[in-house]
Amino acid sequence: MVRRAAGAGAAGVRGARRPEVRLPALEPWTEGELEPDGDYDGLEFRECDLAGQDGAGARFMDCALTGCAVDETALGRARVLDSVLTGLRGVGTRWAEATFRDVELVDARLGGTQLHGSVLERVVIRGGKIDYLNLREARLKDVVFESCVLVEPDFAGARLERVEFIDCALKGADFGGATLKDVDLRGAVPLEITRGLDRLSGAVISPGQLLDLAPVLAAAMGIRVV
Repeated sequence: MVRRAAGAGAAGVRGARRPEVRLPALEPWTEGELEPDGDYDGLEFRECDLAGQDGAGARFMDCALTGCAVDETALGRARVLDSVLTGLRGVGTRWAEATFRDVELVDARLGGTQLHGSVLERVVIRGGKIDYLNLREARLKDVVFESCVLVEPDFAGARLERVEFIDCALKGADFGGATLKDVDLRGAVPLEITRGLDRLSGAVISPGQLLDLAPVLAAAMGIRVV
């Protein structure tokens, strides 16, 4: 695998290192049911209905999940490594305390996804829409959100390092108690933050975004604008 090294940009913020996932020849997955603590290596899950299944603690290595339904799928503490997830759809997928390393998540349509306490490293989330993404207390390092829509994502208590938002919508985000380092928010349009404005030290925004956030900043500081 070849990874692009991070470098400091004009604003002094270090860019995220992106994964470049190169999958081997894959075998189709034919088992029909996930297993807790299962070991899945070099497999293609295509148009599989995984709704309600239990794959907690499973390991997915060099896998492709394409067009799969993941409603209420239990994947807590799972490890997803060197894999590409495309067109996942579902509500209430449970990924709590999971690990994602060198992963591409493309064109997902998800709602209420539980990723609290998870670890994301060298992950690209590109396209699609995710509503009510729960990343509380998660650790994100070298993560890129690109050309996607995030509605009310919850980053409360999370640690974000070298995280980029590129050409994506960030609506109603909660950064309460979060820790940010080298987080580039300039590509988030709109940028709507409902909580945690006092935690944005370590982030970079554009002058236009500062003007858009001015009323919320003033309200958070108790400033009356008349």
